[in-house]
Amino acid sequence: MTYEAIQLIKENGVATITLNRPPMNPLNSQVFKELSQAADELQSDASVKAVIITGAGNKAFAAGADVAEMANLTPVEVYNFCQASRVAFEKIEDLGKPVIAAIGGLALGGGCELALCCDFRLAADTAKFGQPEIGLGIIPGAGGTQRLPRLIGAARAKELIFLGDIFDASAALSLGLVNKVIPADSLMEEARKLAQKLAAKPAVAMCMAKSAINTGVNLDISSALTLEIQCFVTAFASDDRQEGLGAFMEKRKPNFMGK
Repeated sequence: MTYEAIQLIKENGVATITLNRPPMNPLNSQVFKELSQAADELQSDASVKAVIITGAGNKAFAAGADVAEMANLTPVEVYNFCQASRVAFEKIEDLGKPVIAAIGGLALGGGCELALCCDFRLAADTAKFGQPEIGLGIIPGAGGTQRLPRLIGAARAKELIFLGDIFDASAALSLGLVNKVIPADSLMEEARKLAQKLAAKPAVAMCMAKSAINTGVNLDISSALTLEIQCFVTAFASDDRQEGLGAFMEKRKPNFMGK
C-alpha cells in the first residue's frame, strides 16, 4: 500500500510508522486515514512483531491537529474529523502487538493523544508535551480527557487540561506519562532496541497480555479476572507455550515462532 502523509518501513520484525508532514507533523484527515490503513496492514502481517511510531524531523512528534483544516469546519464536519481520529487511534491502541511512541520534539494536543494510544512512550530529553486546547476555546477531542486520566489520574489530568501548560520530558516522566527519557540523538536507537526485545517475545502471549490489560482496566475486578483467565487459556493453547515450557524444562533459550 502507498502512503503519503506517513511512511511505513518493516525490518527484522519491527515496523516503523513515521508521521511525514515536517517540520511539525500536524494531524489531518489524511494522516488519520493512513494511520488506520497502516494499523490494518500491520495487524494482518504476522511477520511484524512490534511497532514504533515517530515523527519526521527533530522538531515534533506531532504538534497537534491541523488547525488550518479544522478552522472552517462545520460542527458536523468537526464531528467526522474527531471520529476519524478515534478510529485511527483505537486501531493503534488495540493493535495485537506492542506499540512504542518515540517522541522527539513537540507532542501537543492530538500528538500527545496519539502517544497515549501507545503501549510505551520513550521521550527525547528535548521533547515537550501538553494539551493546550483550552487556549483555543476547545477541549481535547482525540482521547485526552479519557486516556490521560486513566494513565496519570484525574487530578493531574485536570491540571494539565484546564491550564493547557506545556511541560518538558522530565515533568512527563515524573507524571508517569512517559516510560523513559533518552538523549535526543539516541532516541530511535533505544526505540529499536526495545522493539527488538519485544519482538523476540511469544506473539500470542504478548497479544493476550495486552488485551487483558487494555480491556480489563475498564471492567469491574470480577469481570476483569474472568477475562484474564480467558486470555491465559488462549496463550496456554499456543505452540509458543509448548516451546516456552519445554525450553524452561530443558534449560535452554526458547525459540518462539509466533503461533
